[in-house]
Formats: sequence, structure tokens, C-alpha cells
Amino acid sequence: MRILGIDPGYATIGYGIVEYDNFHFKTVAYGAVTTTPDKAFCDRLCDIYDDITTLVKKYKPDCLSIEKLYFNTNTTTAIDVAQARGVILLAARKEGIDVFEYTPLQVKQSITGYGRAEKHQVMEMVKNLLLLNSVPKPDDTADALALAICHGHCSGSIYSKFKGVK
Repeated sequence: MRILGIDPGYATIGYGIVEYDNFHFKTVAYGAVTTTPDKAFCDRLCDIYDDITTLVKKYKPDCLSIEKLYFNTNTTTAIDVAQARGVILLAARKEGIDVFEYTPLQVKQSITGYGRAEKHQVMEMVKNLLLLNSVPKPDDTADALALAICHGHCSGSIYSKFKGVK
């Protein structure tokens, strides 16, 4: 199964694509889609849509794993991220890709075995699980790979049957 992991944002959107087969992961590609603040926000959303669509067409993932949003203190940023996330979901669904959502706690639990793991612990485990020489940069990219790994781990469980966005 080919999984596209996405760490949503509007300035930097991390992505990671992995092949998963019976508890074995193989890195296909990873990186970040970026937009610049000098563009109108609507244009940035269009760029995100176009870039995610291009990734999906190029790598042909079977599914997309994305972080479930949670609101913190900065609601303005959260609203902008939610809009970008919506564009990402739209791009995936328009290309016929199933979408699965995971909370940060679920990702940490899946990657490290501990839901309250520190960010550096998750990043180090991503590096180790994917047999990479170093932790992928920017951090959003490592987070996206963690989301892809999380879905690989959860895909065989009954839990995944209830998490898809249809």
C-alpha cells in the first residue's frame, strides 16, 4: 500500500510517501510544499491545491493520512490551517484517494509506543523506522512521514475502518 502523509499548514505543508507491506516501510519521497506570504491567501490555497494534486498524480498513493486539527490558543492561525487542510482534502478526494485522520496523540503512540512522546523522539523513530541517514527537514516533513507510518500501523486494525473520511 502506498501512503501519502500530510502535515497540514499554509506556509509549509510537509509530505511523505511510503510503501507499506506487512510491517515493512520503504520511503518513496518526502519534502514540503511551500507558499509565500507575499501572495493573497486565496492564491496560496490555489497553489496548495495544485501542488497536492501534482503529488497525487505523480506518486499515485492508495490513501492519504493527515493530522486531525485541534484548536490551541491562536484561532486565526487555526482557521487558516483549517482552510488549507480543506483544500488538501479536496485535492485528495477529487483524485479518488481515501483520507484517514489521526490525532497527534495517535501518531505518537503509533510511532514511539507512548502517546506523550516528545517531538524529537518521534523524529528519531521516523528516521530509524525508514532507515534514513538523518531526520528529514523541515520538521513538517518528518511529521508527514510519521503520519504515513501511523496509517500503515493502523491500516490492518479494525480502528482504521472507522476513521476514513468519506
